[in-house]
Amino acid sequence: MLTNSPFLLSGTRHGRAFEADATYQATGQAKPVVVFVHGFKGFKNWGHFPLLADFFAERGFVFVKLNLSHNGLVVGGTGDLEDLDAFGRNNFSIELDDIGQVIDALFTPGATPVPAAEMNLSRLSLVGHSRGGGLVLLKAAEDPRVHAVATWAGIADIDQRWPQSVLDEWQRAGVLHVPNLRTGQQLPLHYQILEDYVANRPRLDIPHNVRRRVRQPLLLVHGESDETVPLTAAHALQQLKPDAELLLVPGAGHMFGGAHPWPATTLPEPAQLVAEHTADFFQRQA
Repeated sequence: MLTNSPFLLSGTRHGRAFEADATYQATGQAKPVVVFVHGFKGFKNWGHFPLLADFFAERGFVFVKLNLSHNGLVVGGTGDLEDLDAFGRNNFSIELDDIGQVIDALFTPGATPVPAAEMNLSRLSLVGHSRGGGLVLLKAAEDPRVHAVATWAGIADIDQRWPQSVLDEWQRAGVLHVPNLRTGQQLPLHYQILEDYVANRPRLDIPHNVRRRVRQPLLLVHGESDETVPLTAAHALQQLKPDAELLLVPGAGHMFGGAHPWPATTLPEPAQLVAEHTADFFQRQA
């Protein structure tokens, strides 16, 4: 029997509450903990992500997934992107602080509904998808409580190297819009996200931090047919940390076979392979 326990983070660092949940088997025995971070335009219950939580819980983990506070979802809302103002005010520093707040809560007795006896926090790992993959690398670089890391279709750099003409217009207008092909929405990105990156570059420089500061065991997973984050990103990350394990999934796209909504009761085959390999990797990091 699996237990799924939602909990709320107060958002004290930026004033915006956000949600998380933990899935586990209540056995009274301490289990490794995995914190999952979604990517750009994603959220914790996107597509097959709840099935991933069940898979890891059945394999003996406490699996925690969160909605990053400015991902466009609203506590108690529709469950999909609806607060475009918050989406536009997001930045990488906020997202790193959100992940840190979840980790802090797990280490604070009573701050989450998961009993302390169920968690082995000396084996707390992070896994991130796409942009979330970049975030978990940066969090591992700055937080020694992280025991191991895995990226799924992870980005290798935050710097998009926008053409100067795009940067000039973005700064002039104050906002750049990107389409959400799934919903038809035009999602705003306020210029502050670039200003935040420039102001906090030592913290947000993925290549520098992976090369110099990520000491934890690292698993890099990428679909060979990824249409969003090129396969070269995985190879670039492995060059930065040569002892990282690399799993290339033949024929897999960016979402490893998943879609939203996901009405099936089983994981898509590529996601199943990724989940099995990642669980084995984390279990080996005793």
